Amino acid sequence: MTASRTSHETPETTEASEPTDTAVVSHALHSPVIAWFEEHARDLPWRRPEAGPWGVMVSEFMLQQTPVSRVLPVYEQWLARWPRPADLAAEAPGEAVRAWGRLGYPRRALRLHGAAVAITERHGGDVPREHAQLLALPGIGEYTAAAVASFAYGQRHAVLDTNVRRVFARTTTGVEYPPNATTAAERRLARALLPEDDTTAARWAAASMELGALVCTAKSPDCTRCPVASLCAWRLAGKPAHDGPPRRGQTYAGTDRQVRGKLLAVLREAVGPVPQAVLDTVWDEPLQRARALDGLVSDGLVEPLSGGNYRLPQHRPQAD
Repeated sequence: MTASRTSHETPETTEASEPTDTAVVSHALHSPVIAWFEEHARDLPWRRPEAGPWGVMVSEFMLQQTPVSRVLPVYEQWLARWPRPADLAAEAPGEAVRAWGRLGYPRRALRLHGAAVAITERHGGDVPREHAQLLALPGIGEYTAAAVASFAYGQRHAVLDTNVRRVFARTTTGVEYPPNATTAAERRLARALLPEDDTTAARWAAASMELGALVCTAKSPDCTRCPVASLCAWRLAGKPAHDGPPRRGQTYAGTDRQVRGKLLAVLREAVGPVPQAVLDTVWDEPLQRARALDGLVSDGLVEPLSGGNYRLPQHRPQAD
């Protein structure tokens, strides 16, 4: 998959420039990128046949905005405990939050639990093959549905994560970075670059993603290792510096996210309900602490109990 991933699943109206010879460019890119992938792809557990569609889906949830090195141990433990969707669905959602550990963005754990429940109830416990059925699962957007259909079932879909978008921006559009949010033009370009047959298209999706993760990286692209450097529009233009909107950075220290993480860490370690007084010790600033705790409750990650106690959620959230 990818060293880090941010999925932007809301189409934007912003248009980016598109090459006039997309068909020619796409055919020239496919073979060298796929050949490079065959030689240099990392041996990741979700790429192995035994992972199955469920293993692929779990990895896609975990890899969003999280590096592979952090995902690997949690992924292995997760699949050992819950090898099928029904195994996870049978547990309280709070157990998914507990097992998520410090991967960050813990709402992903609740969404994965919700998807497991839906798969169990609607599809007999098997991850569905059809893109529309995947998209209909709770917590799954366009990116994840396309990724599971492509990587698990070998189907032809445009799989656009941040790494792929960056590869396409540089090789085809000639700019250093893609827009902050995925545009309609990027989606059209990704579809235009897809190989015609399913097998090659699925391989292309994985290969272009890996190229962005290992070679065409955000901060230090290694053009000497790139199999399509001679075709890259950005390199051929002299690697012009990014002149679009400032790229969004991520901060953590001192944010509500950090406070939420500290509160959740206490609740994950607890074997029973946690009194408010214990949670009050994790952060000195009372207003921010209260705001973070209220947010966790609102997101369904924490359940308030009588007597000022809190715990991880034991009940499924009500369907919308």
